[in-house]
Amino acid sequence: MANITRAQLILQLRLPKRYDLAVIGGGATGLGIALQASLRGYSVVLLEAHDFAKGSSSRSTKLAHGGVRYLARGEIGMVRKALQGRAGLLEDIPHLAQAISFVVPSYNWLGIGFYGLGLKLYEWLAGSRGLGKTGYLNAKAVLAHLTGLKADGLRGGVKYIDGQFDDARFAINLARTAQKAGALLVNYCRVENFNYQAGKINGLHCTDAESAETFSIQAACVINATGVWVDALCQQDALFSNEKVSDLITASQGVHLVVDKDFLPSEHALLIPDTRDKRMLFAIPWLGKIILGTTDTPRTDMPQEPLTYEQEISFILTEAARYLTRPPKRSDVRSVWVGLRPLVMKNKHQQVATGKLSRDHFIGLSSTGLLTVTGGKWTTYKAMAEDVLLHGIKSKLLHPEKISVDTAVTFMGCAQTGKPAVSLTLPQGIHLYGDEESSVNSLPGAEHWLLPGFSEAMVRFAARYEFARTVEDVLARRSRWLLLDSKLALSVAAEVADILIDEGVSNAQLQEFQSLALKYLPAPLSSDPDNYETAVSSLPG
Repeated sequence: MANITRAQLILQLRLPKRYDLAVIGGGATGLGIALQASLRGYSVVLLEAHDFAKGSSSRSTKLAHGGVRYLARGEIGMVRKALQGRAGLLEDIPHLAQAISFVVPSYNWLGIGFYGLGLKLYEWLAGSRGLGKTGYLNAKAVLAHLTGLKADGLRGGVKYIDGQFDDARFAINLARTAQKAGALLVNYCRVENFNYQAGKINGLHCTDAESAETFSIQAACVINATGVWVDALCQQDALFSNEKVSDLITASQGVHLVVDKDFLPSEHALLIPDTRDKRMLFAIPWLGKIILGTTDTPRTDMPQEPLTYEQEISFILTEAARYLTRPPKRSDVRSVWVGLRPLVMKNKHQQVATGKLSRDHFIGLSSTGLLTVTGGKWTTYKAMAEDVLLHGIKSKLLHPEKISVDTAVTFMGCAQTGKPAVSLTLPQGIHLYGDEESSVNSLPGAEHWLLPGFSEAMVRFAARYEFARTVEDVLARRSRWLLLDSKLALSVAAEVADILIDEGVSNAQLQEFQSLALKYLPAPLSSDPDNYETAVSSLPG
């Protein structure tokens, strides 16, 4: 297992080379494109301004799902595509993904039949790629599945199966696999502007955040895959052509509170499909904790490090208290984190609630040749990558002869029918990185545990083989401690910084991480934290 250092990555950026693809953005979409393109013989460079999966791709609800709530809006095609992607994802990364059962309790008889029919349709859409049967539960069975759920008024419920995975760990696996397949991936390297020739994009300028060195990259096809931030690059490109372009994206945020497992001591997840403000509430076991949360709070700004609205914390805790026998309080919250969702606007002048916007993806080509992709979700990341490559071929930005004969039929067939390939097909000698416990344990510090299941050797492995450059990289994405328990993450931050420095990382950004980790704790409120009406009325939108 070769260790490619930061210096070697920068050296490759300096080399004069014309790439087939330059991908901007190191989230699920960009990494998926880099892997699929490099496997098909294209030369690829991927540039990420921050860390891989720093944005939305590491802040999902950790579910590999088709989107139950999109059925009610009639988005059957999108749900079916996501369910096929779910099956492929669970097959590709069994070390990071597994099936998880959800229980939807109902406190009225009508709800049992209504939710049951919808979830039966969800199961049917998965077809032979389904994960298990949907079934009805009586009240006693619901309580047996969900220890800690309130019994008063409970009539029964519905149980269905979905998928769960570790998003950031999967992103790092994708990055390492793309690198193994020949792609050059560099994090902390910001794209500043584009190069043009004869009115068309033929490359870009980028800057290494660590050394401030600038580079000029030539590429036949430049892809804007920056998630919720795609509009900034689209607007920059439009300045060259003197065109007016409308924003593609509006954002919603999903807020997640992490509490200890004893609030819902079950291996099953709880889903409340209709809260008092018509959103979903979930309580999901993950890595020994429980994630409480909801989605679709409108957000007009799109910060790189989004923080929750205080009212959302109160709202989630208040809603959880309606269903859990032991209601969690603010002091019980171990960490709070927010994920922004890129939602494609079909008409920017039309005021539509973010919960009613699609999670399907959008691909557009500017007059200068900038290929932009946005929207989608983790379970459709591979379908998005294949769709982008097909658009590049149709637009004559990519040469179809680059695709090997063996993969051309599968690739073009999937793209033309709109069906995503449901599993990775990797050539001999290339594997999707996964469980490498033996490699980690061969490094110094394998017996030195910083936190349960987290050793000094893991920090060294992250620095040597997983592109980690800062304390945050290690504690937020190579491990998930910042999301699980920000106080515990803070307690080992200084030691993690020392290990990174010993590994040759000159600026581990310890103080920056310490400031960030404090923001992952909910601040005490002077007002009543459980006032539902105040919480809801104060929410944006």
